[in-house]
Amino acid sequence: MSTPRKPRGPYRKGLERREQILRAALDVFSERGERGSSLKEIADRVGMSQAGVLHYFESREDLLLAVLAERDALDTEATADVMSPGEAVARTVGHNAQQPGLVDLFVTLSAAASDPDHPAHAFFKRRYTDLGAQIQEGLEAGRRQKQIREDVNSDLMARLLLAVSDGIQLQWLLDPSVDMTALVQAFNRMCAAVPVGDGDDPSPTGEGN
Repeated sequence: MSTPRKPRGPYRKGLERREQILRAALDVFSERGERGSSLKEIADRVGMSQAGVLHYFESREDLLLAVLAERDALDTEATADVMSPGEAVARTVGHNAQQPGLVDLFVTLSAAASDPDHPAHAFFKRRYTDLGAQIQEGLEAGRRQKQIREDVNSDLMARLLLAVSDGIQLQWLLDPSVDMTALVQAFNRMCAAVPVGDGDDPSPTGEGN
C-alpha cells in the first residue's frame, strides 16, 4: 500500500496560509468576541489585505464558522482522555471560561442560526445532531457499566446536557461569577446510577478533574 502524499507546491502553501488566517482569527475572536472583532484586524495580523483573507474564506460568516469548528476540534483534543460525556463537557466549559470572546461568538451565532436562512443554520443543526449522538453513545456505555441511571432515556439526557452547557455559557456571559464547571458536575451527579453528595467522589459518573 502506497503512503498518501502530502500536499505540495501552491496547494500546500494555500492550506498553510488558510491555517495561519484561521489561527489569527481564533486569537482575535477569543480576545474580543464576535462584535468586537474585525476582518481588518485579522488581516493585519497575518500581513494581508481583507480581500486576501476572503480569498481563503468565502465570507466573514464562513470564517466565523471555521473558527467555531476549530474551537470544537481543539476541545475534542483536550478531552480525549476523559471517561464520560459529562466529564468532557465539564472540562470543556472550564476551558471556555478562559476564552470569553469565543463563548460570546458561539452564543451569538447559535442564537442567530435558529433562522433557517442564516448561513450558520446548517452548521449548528449538524453540530447538535453529531454531538447529541456522541453523548448518547457515551451515556449508553456508562449505563452498561452501571454508572448511569436507567430510568431516563439516554437521548433525553444527552439533549439536556447540551442544553445545560449552552445555557450556562449565556448565564456566564451575563454574570462571570457563575461556576460553569460546578453546574455541569451537578447535572452529572443527577445522571449517576448511585447519587453522590457534593463532598463525595463523583468519579463513577466521570465528572471529576
